[in-house]
Amino acid sequence: MKKQNIIQLPDGYLNRTPFVQFILLSLLFPLWAVAASLNDILIAQFKHVFELSDFASALVQSAFYGGYFLIAIPASMVIKKTNYKFAIITGLLFYIVGCSLFYPASHMATYTMFLFAIFSIAIGLGFLETAANTYSSMIGPRKYAILRLNISQTFYPIGAISGILLGKYLVFQKGASLEAQLATMSPAEAQAFGLKMLENTLEPYRYMIFVLIGILVLFIFTKFPSCKPEVNSSKVTGKTPGIIETLKYLGGNKRFRNGIAAQFLYVGMQVTVWSFTIRLALDLNPDINERTASTFMVYSFSAFFVGKFIANFLMTRFSPSKVLVSYSVIGSALLAYVAFVPNMTAVYAAVAVSMLFGPCWATIYAETLEVIKEKKYTETAGAILVMAIVGGAVIPAVQGFVSDFFGSMQLAFLVSMACFIYVGCYFFGEMKKQSASVQPSEKPVESV
Repeated sequence: MKKQNIIQLPDGYLNRTPFVQFILLSLLFPLWAVAASLNDILIAQFKHVFELSDFASALVQSAFYGGYFLIAIPASMVIKKTNYKFAIITGLLFYIVGCSLFYPASHMATYTMFLFAIFSIAIGLGFLETAANTYSSMIGPRKYAILRLNISQTFYPIGAISGILLGKYLVFQKGASLEAQLATMSPAEAQAFGLKMLENTLEPYRYMIFVLIGILVLFIFTKFPSCKPEVNSSKVTGKTPGIIETLKYLGGNKRFRNGIAAQFLYVGMQVTVWSFTIRLALDLNPDINERTASTFMVYSFSAFFVGKFIANFLMTRFSPSKVLVSYSVIGSALLAYVAFVPNMTAVYAAVAVSMLFGPCWATIYAETLEVIKEKKYTETAGAILVMAIVGGAVIPAVQGFVSDFFGSMQLAFLVSMACFIYVGCYFFGEMKKQSASVQPSEKPVESV
């Protein structure tokens, strides 16, 4: 049987998905997951070494996701002028540079220098996510765009778990918790001990550099389809739309604005829950150390992985919006449990919430991108959706501030609960719009 050639359609989608390119593209997702999960390790490490408040320790996420926010539009412009592959290679190069900056940061031993290294990594990841999320949804038939992106996102927990394990065994040490050890030391001993702990933060990034170089080489020597929609020269005189025209079009699309808000709050909620799970475990059980507490993050990312598979199965039978409404209701109830039950079962509830995070990002991203009917605005729309990741810079700081203000790490989880409630309301609204768009005489076609 003759193999069907891959053909790019006028809207940028392909007649079939190139398997090798799709797998290689999906391998980018665990790469930024490693960096994101290592931030959860760094927050716990920096909290005591630098004697930070909960708000100040959350600035790790502010530096990380702030980089995403600033680079997304420039990254979309690079994609528009070149292609997705070039943007991915650019992102990998910045990622390598950012990891390399942990060498001077671990020796200078200043919080600011670590934040700068994290920010540099985020610039690379901004390029990667802006390109890879949109590219994954488009590298195949249009009707499977959401499913394809969810499959790529399924690789995310693999990287997240790897990042936590790297941090658990290379950054955290055996023995009592950092807070307990530092409490028994003189100022000079504490300073020397702190410097040693900071040097440990370099180790995971040393290994990451070699992995990134390998992936970079594979991308350089692999051919990828363009997946960029054709421009009708008779309508637009061969010119691509300018940024002002694009923002005006996108700003006038109410469903796009709602999707941006939902993505902002979802990412903020996910990052916040994962940022403070280790701290929550240490608060509720002072007898454990950071290495033991980090095991709960392994459970969290395992739950995230399982949740994505369950969601992928459910979304072949029900619309994504229906699935996500159910997930949001259960997730909000679990976060209320985390906030009000003062024992270790609250930590397990925080772990369980991760199972419900799985399909949110990809579904919001793909569905919001689908409301853009003029595909010439796709690259910038995808960049703005990536910019919504800045929620990961804002919501953890808000929850950290609430924790400091009320003196309660648990009560602060109500901030995350409020975010999940909004996400549920967003998907409920989308579900109603989708139902209203089906004619009474028609049988609804469930999304895949």
